[in-house]
Amino acid sequence: MAKKIKKKDVDGELLRTMRELELEWKQIESIVSRSVEPTIDGHYWEAISRAKYIYLLREARHRKLRADFH
Repeated sequence: MAKKIKKKDVDGELLRTMRELELEWKQIESIVSRSVEPTIDGHYWEAISRAKYIYLLREARHRKLRADFH
């Protein structure tokens, strides 16, 4: 028998991943904005990390999750 995955566990993992991706996105954004000549790769990785975060944010809204990110 397969272990049944609980919604609470999935929601918790989603929120943890969102926090990690938000930090990653903000760090890359900070590095690119402070760069004298930001590379195309820098902009690429910033866009990718932002897209991942926005995707998970939409998923959290769809699941009607709420959390404090302070």
